[in-house]
Amino acid sequence: MNPKVEFLFDFGSPNAYLAHRVIPQVEQRAGVSFAYVPVLLGGIFKLTNNRSPVETLAGIRNKPDYIQRETERFIRRHGVTGFRPNPFFPVITLMLMRGAVAAEIDGTLAAYVRAGFHHMWEEPKKMDDPAVFRQALASSGIDADRIIARAGEADVKARLVELTGRAVARGAFGAPTFFVGDEMFYGKDQLRDVEEEILAQQKRVA
Repeated sequence: MNPKVEFLFDFGSPNAYLAHRVIPQVEQRAGVSFAYVPVLLGGIFKLTNNRSPVETLAGIRNKPDYIQRETERFIRRHGVTGFRPNPFFPVITLMLMRGAVAAEIDGTLAAYVRAGFHHMWEEPKKMDDPAVFRQALASSGIDADRIIARAGEADVKARLVELTGRAVARGAFGAPTFFVGDEMFYGKDQLRDVEEEILAQQKRVA
């Protein structure tokens, strides 16, 4: 029996995108499927009194360069191609994440995730511009008008608030965050530990 494995993501995080690109490798090796859980990163920051790296790294010498170097190593190690920094970063992702919740409820989350990450980090756009948002989704075969309409409905708004609050209650303070059962891991570089924990939990129930 496989443990429940969850990936808490926000499209605004480049590290969540990079984790998303590597997750299929882990799934194949470990024989599991990750459950994608949309959360609002800005909401998590507010609830935990955390701040984005754009703020925390401002004015610090050497550390931003080192983090960039670590990102380059991650990309090379996992053979990630096509990643491009978003020139409009940071992008307000409220509409994007409400759209993810709407897609989750409607059973189309996987296609929406591919489109969202694509237009944020492969062909990057200003996805908090409503016109850009609609056109980008439509170009990926997503029913953009339906997503936009659903994103404004009460059940979708409440669901995103619920998922974000639940993430914080479980210990999350940023994204990407992973849960293997009740064990939490933060950051794309923890995927190796995530995989080890999956295998360990599989052995315990074998």
